Order: sequence, then C-alpha cells, then structure tokens
Amino acid sequence: MKKILITGGAGYIGSHTAVALVDAGFEPVIIDNFSNSDKSVLSGLKHILGKDLSYYEGDCNDSTLLNKVFSENDFQGVIHFAAFKAVGESTQLPLKYYSNNIDSLLILLETMAAHGVKDLVFSSSCTVYGQPDVLPVSEDTPRQEAESPYGNTKKICEDILRDYIKSGVNSRIISLRYFNPVGAHPSGEIGELPLGVPNNLVPFITQTAMGIREKLTVFGNDYNTADGSCVRDYIHVMDLADAHVKALAYLSQQKDNFYDLFNVGTGNGNTVLEVIQTFEKISQLALNYHIGPRRPGDIEKVWASTEKIQKVLGWKPKYSLEDSIRDSWNWQQKLGEKV
Repeated sequence: MKKILITGGAGYIGSHTAVALVDAGFEPVIIDNFSNSDKSVLSGLKHILGKDLSYYEGDCNDSTLLNKVFSENDFQGVIHFAAFKAVGESTQLPLKYYSNNIDSLLILLETMAAHGVKDLVFSSSCTVYGQPDVLPVSEDTPRQEAESPYGNTKKICEDILRDYIKSGVNSRIISLRYFNPVGAHPSGEIGELPLGVPNNLVPFITQTAMGIREKLTVFGNDYNTADGSCVRDYIHVMDLADAHVKALAYLSQQKDNFYDLFNVGTGNGNTVLEVIQTFEKISQLALNYHIGPRRPGDIEKVWASTEKIQKVLGWKPKYSLEDSIRDSWNWQQKLGEKV
C-alpha cells in the first residue's frame, strides 16, 4: 500500500484528508505537534476507519525527527498542511508565522530530496488573491499584496516552490489554493475543533447556538453585496480532502520537475447572512447575532473559478452549503458544550 505523509495530519483539513486517502487505497502517516489540534482526533479517525493510523508527535521544523520519519517509511508522497493559520494572530506575531510556516517547508523539501521522495501537495490559500478586481478568480488572476503575515507566508511558500522547480529538481509539486473550508465528516466523528475562540464563521455559529458563545457578530452589512455582508466561497472539507487525493494521482502521472496550482472552491459565493440563514433553517433555531462594524483586513467578496481543477484533475464538489452546515451542526452537537 502506498504511504503518504500528512504533516499537520491531526488538524481540521489533514484529518479529513487522511480518511479520503484510506478510502482511495493509500496508507496515511501523520506527523503533528498538536499545537493547534487535539489527540482525540486520532480516536475519531479510528472510529471512522476501524483501525489506528500511524502517527508521530513532533514538529516539522525538527529536521532530526523528519529524517527519522522518512527513514522508517517508504513514502510515495507528502501533503503539507502543517502551518500556523490565524490571520489575526499573524499580525500580532509575524515572526512566529514567518519562521514556522516558511522554515517547515524548507526543511521538508530538503528531507524529501535526501530520501528521494518526489511528490508534494502544498496547502495554499485564496488569501493570495487579496481583494480581486475581477470575479470569480482563476489561477491566472494576479496575486495581490497580502492582507496579513499569514497570507504572505502562503505567497512566499508558493514562490519557493516555483523557484525550487525552476532549479531543475526531480520533484513534482501541486499547490492547492483553498477557499473557505466548512463542514465535518458525515459520521460526526471528526470536524473543525478550534482551540479557544474560533477564527472562522461556521464554528462560531455552531458554538453560539450551543450557548458556548454569547452572540455572533457580523462584521459589516454595508458592503457592495446582495445583503451587505461579505461573500466567501464555502467548500465542504470532504470535497477539499478529495481534491488532495486527485492531486496526488495526477502528480504520479507527470514527468519529473513539475509544478502547477489549482483553486479548490465551489465556484459559488455566499454571504455571511446567507450562511446564518441556512444554519437557522437546518437547525430550526434562531441564532443570536448582531451587526457590528467592518473588521480591518476583511475583503468584500471572493469566490473561485473551478474550471481548471474540473478539467485537469477531474474534480468537482459533491456537497452543498446545506450539507456543510448540517454536518457542522451534527459535529457540534456531538461535541456538546466542550470548547
């Protein structure tokens, strides 16, 4: 069975991708330092898969550990999720973000080269587009100046990967630019598990509905959108996980020294208020929310063109926004009032 290393594999997207990999016949191996995830995720994965997954506890900035992991396993490829990702925190602690997110990629690339592992799928972000002039954004849309150090680390990492391939190495690399992951595994065994106050909309909605948060603030209702609230492209995490499996399969068919990038979204935009209304419809609950002032750094609207990924990778989303909200709410109810 072909082994795939998942860095940050106990995180939100990493754990769901582990399930998708097993379903596709791969054997995922997780490395995670649990700085932004919880070991309970491993139990959830066992309940879904009926077996334990191999995992290493540690940091991708630890080259000694990474070399040990690669020495003990014959990997076909790597999916690199491990990164700090809180936009707000990155503006307060930029050096923490630059050192972790960039150094871990450099050390990973060096370790892969030393062990002859060619294939890498890199976790990038639609933040590289900033506030685009034309919508939807395609892979050819010019990248804008990043709104945060977090976003800038994704731009820099993309540039590193492009330059690395230009140097003539034998690697084969795809960067996936995610839009807004939501939802949970339909079983309710794993889902988004923010530590502390959520940075993302949907877990804040479900925690407010559970009474963990007093109320939800909608940051601005005077944008140039259908109802005045910001527009984002919300993609179910299992659709996102499937895109990684498709990317690995595509890489295995390419010649050495290959790089490409793909948007991973639904191709549709929804406003914040539409997401809230969808939650109220599915849960049959009235959500306690109010309109607050705009939040600095928020872009008005962005959603993906998915033409390239559908055509080249044969990937398209299967889940609707309603599916995503239903699965998120199911997961939150299973968690109960834990935070």
